Amino acid sequence: SYRFQRQGAPSDPRGNQARPNGLIYSYFRPSDDLQIYPYLIPAQFFAYHSLKQLLNLTNSLNWADEFRLDINNLITDLRSVLFGIKNSDIITMTHPKHGLIYLYESNGFGGKAAMDDANIPSLLSLPYLCPTEFFLNRSIYQNTRKFVLSKDNPWFMRGNILEGVGGPHIGYGTVWPLAIIMRGLTSNDDEEIRSCLRMLQKSHSNTGYMHEAISVDDPTQFTRPWFAWANSLFGEFVWKIYREKRYLLNEIETRKV
Repeated sequence: SYRFQRQGAPSDPRGNQARPNGLIYSYFRPSDDLQIYPYLIPAQFFAYHSLKQLLNLTNSLNWADEFRLDINNLITDLRSVLFGIKNSDIITMTHPKHGLIYLYESNGFGGKAAMDDANIPSLLSLPYLCPTEFFLNRSIYQNTRKFVLSKDNPWFMRGNILEGVGGPHIGYGTVWPLAIIMRGLTSNDDEEIRSCLRMLQKSHSNTGYMHEAISVDDPTQFTRPWFAWANSLFGEFVWKIYREKRYLLNEIETRKV
C-alpha cells in the first residue's frame, strides 16, 4: 500500500487516522497540500458522480460482472454517507451564521475543517462537478456557497481590486483565478457573473493569460505567468456565457484578456 513521510507530516506514514465509514481516504488536497483530515468532502462527491458515469460506461460495454459489482459497491458506500441522514455529521455542520453547510474535510471522529480552497474539487465547484446531485441538495449548497464566499471562510480574500478564494498553498492576501472562474461557472446571477468577468479582466496584468495566484491588491504580483488549468477553465467560462448569456459579453469593455 502507498505510504509517505515528509517534514511536517504525521509520524505514521499512512497519515492521520480516520474512522472507516464508506468514504475514500486521501492524503493530499487538489493543491498538493497535506490534508488536515483524511476525508476530503468535495472529492467524495466528485468520486461518487464519476463512478456512476463509469458504471454506465461499463454497462454499455458489457464489462465483467465482477468489476461492475466492485464499482456499484463503492457507489453504494459513498451514497450511504453523502446522502444518508444518519451520517450527515460526517460531511456537514451547522454554522451559527450560515446554517447547515458542507465540510471541507473530516475524519469521522469529530474532527472537522470548515473552509474551502481554490483548487478543484472544491466546495464551490460541487454543482459543476456533480450537477445532478446538487440539483437535489440545492439548499445545503447555497448555504455552503455563502459561507465559502464570506470572511467566515479563512481562505476567502478581499482586497482593493480582487476578491475570491485562495488557499494555504500560496498563502494569505492572494486569490486564485480558478476560484473566480468557478464562482462564475456555478452562478446564474447576471451581476455575479459580470463581476467575475471584470475581476478576471483586471487580473491578467497585460499578459493575456490566467495566473495561479494573484495579490488581491496588486495584480502585477502573481505566480505562474501562464497557468494552463486556469486558461482552459476560463475558456469554458466564456463559452458558457456566450451560449447562455451572450449579452453579458457585449457589456464588457473589449480589451485583451
